[in-house]
Amino acid sequence: MPLFDLFWTMLLFFLFVAWIWLFFVIIGDVFRSRDLSGGAKALWTLFVVFVPWLGIFIYLLIRGSDISERKEQAAIAQDEKLREYAAMSMPAGESSPAAEIDRLASLRDSGVLTEDEFQARKAQLQAQA
Repeated sequence: MPLFDLFWTMLLFFLFVAWIWLFFVIIGDVFRSRDLSGGAKALWTLFVVFVPWLGIFIYLLIRGSDISERKEQAAIAQDEKLREYAAMSMPAGESSPAAEIDRLASLRDSGVLTEDEFQARKAQLQAQA
């Protein structure tokens, strides 16, 4: 029976690793979802933590079909923010400091830049002028 014990141990180890992976995927998806309220996120988290296998399977049955879409939307949004930030970090070329400050203000208003980043770039532009 030692061979059976080895297979049983391997199966349990595989199930444990699969559960950990699914747990992090589900928790990441719960907090990435914009259509869930804070209370719903808390309930899903508690359900997945305290009733692990049942919570994961029910989550996959109810909301599993949209996991890849939400992950793709988050990746697209992140890519757009990086492109805007890269464009903002490039030398201004022939644009005036006032036009550059206006562009930085729009990036700040859209949430790409924080107030501190905006003030630092604005001070750099004013020092160059």
